[in-house]
Amino acid sequence: MDLRVLNYFLTVAREKTISKAALTLHVSQPTLSKQLQELENELGVQLFKRGNREITLTEEGVFLQNRGKEILDLVNLTTNNLQNTEVISGDIMIGSGETHSFQFLSVILNNLMTQYPDLKVHLYSGNADDIKEKIDTGLLDFGLIIDPVEKQKYEYMRLPLSDQWGILVNKKHALANKKCIYPSDLITLPLIISNQSLVDNQLSEWLGGNLNKFNIVGTYNLLYNASLLVKEGNIAALCIDGVINTKESSLIFIPFEPLLTANTNIIWKKKQTFSHAAKIFLKSILSENA
Repeated sequence: MDLRVLNYFLTVAREKTISKAALTLHVSQPTLSKQLQELENELGVQLFKRGNREITLTEEGVFLQNRGKEILDLVNLTTNNLQNTEVISGDIMIGSGETHSFQFLSVILNNLMTQYPDLKVHLYSGNADDIKEKIDTGLLDFGLIIDPVEKQKYEYMRLPLSDQWGILVNKKHALANKKCIYPSDLITLPLIISNQSLVDNQLSEWLGGNLNKFNIVGTYNLLYNASLLVKEGNIAALCIDGVINTKESSLIFIPFEPLLTANTNIIWKKKQTFSHAAKIFLKSILSENA
């Protein structure tokens, strides 16, 4: 399969008409139609359904579109690496849970963006389940996740920072004056917890092995909105420290006793083909954490 013809196919799939694609590619419509017909003959499948106004893809066409993008991305990445271009540009897609450990990545990202002005960073906030799903589908390059979470199918690196578990309450709460929180302090209180799939197991173990004896009144995905609920009532949010800035606010974080900490990891898909920008980011992380 000729890469030039593959690019023709992807352009038609994007533009949805031969005429628009021909203008984009700077070729004549008869030439483009002939190249597409030869491609279909070569592959032995129909790639397009030709309508009155638009061209749509067949199931085989959608498959080639997805694979074709990966092929051309890999070719471009390989070419850039071989040419060893000094101009570093591109996008780095990063998802992260709410954790102060992101500060570790922030330093690296700021250094890279200063060194390579054409580099762009796109951030997505979500819990570990959200981030893993987007990594699996290729929407994110990297994810910063907070344990506990299953990581077996990913490459990952533990960061040199950890988060501390405790509760978030308002300063009028009955527990607000305590220096630390024991499981017995929480028996009768209304609690809201993270809905991350494996967090229940970790909290259950710290609480004595049975969440059912506690008054769990709700769950949260990201802590900010939950903190507003805590601010207005008698609910305590079980959470990690550093997510909500409690300074000069009506909220207070109180750590657990015995101490309960959570490691943070950066994960990425195994055998992932990265953009040049993402590769430089990963190299910087590995070097910083060595």
